[in-house]
Amino acid sequence: MASRPRPWIVTDELWDRLEPLLPRYTPRPDGRGRPRIPDRQVLCGILFVLHTGIQWEFLPQELGFGSGMTCWRRLRDWHHAGVWHRLHRLLLEELHAAGQIDWDRASVDASHIRALKGGVKTGPSPVDRARPGSKHHAIVDGHGIPLAVTLTGGNRNDVTELIPLLEAVPTVRGRRGRPRRRPREVYADRGYDHDKYRRMLRALGIRPKIARRGVPHGSGLGKVRCVVERTFAWLHGMRRLRTRFERRHDIHEGFLQLGVCIIALRHVIRLC
Repeated sequence: MASRPRPWIVTDELWDRLEPLLPRYTPRPDGRGRPRIPDRQVLCGILFVLHTGIQWEFLPQELGFGSGMTCWRRLRDWHHAGVWHRLHRLLLEELHAAGQIDWDRASVDASHIRALKGGVKTGPSPVDRARPGSKHHAIVDGHGIPLAVTLTGGNRNDVTELIPLLEAVPTVRGRRGRPRRRPREVYADRGYDHDKYRRMLRALGIRPKIARRGVPHGSGLGKVRCVVERTFAWLHGMRRLRTRFERRHDIHEGFLQLGVCIIALRHVIRLC
């Protein structure tokens, strides 16, 4: 039996989709400067940090990834260039073309993580003795495929991020007819119980399926919502996403978007 490849190895399935999306590098006309480390090797270093949680300065250069600062800069530049968003949309379109996205129902939830250095999009956590923290918000389809993720401070009320999550879902093409973007139903737990947001969902043509406070358990909604909790388990299996080490929010968001792309790619590979 063939051994399973290391998760930081850039497979051909990932590279063939990602390479056309990367910004083109223009070398200096005079040829001066250090030789540029190939993007594929740097991506291996970024994935190594994402999966192991190692600090940038301890990234082992003998593995050929380049320095930690090189990988940090490349992650920053690719995130600001929108590379991860475009890759995520591409993967969703492949899944949509194969009929693998369940647009009939979607689930939303949030997960708190500790932010060790503070920074933008952090706040006193109500579940961690007011220590600085951030929240990952996610909306997934009926199979647990992530449609969008956002990052906020740890003190942000979950329900306030419901509409921004829906707005973050990309327009997905791939099949005949109009592109898809909105699910027919949205499932959520009691943290999203607010009639104002139910009305906002209905105005978007979405049926809210939100548990109500004070109502005994047994509604059966948890059987549908469990897929979003499983998706968070996949995301936080990548150690760099369990705790926010970055003071700069864009670096952590880059890791978060990359993690979403990895999960979507896994679903695409299953189609092959």
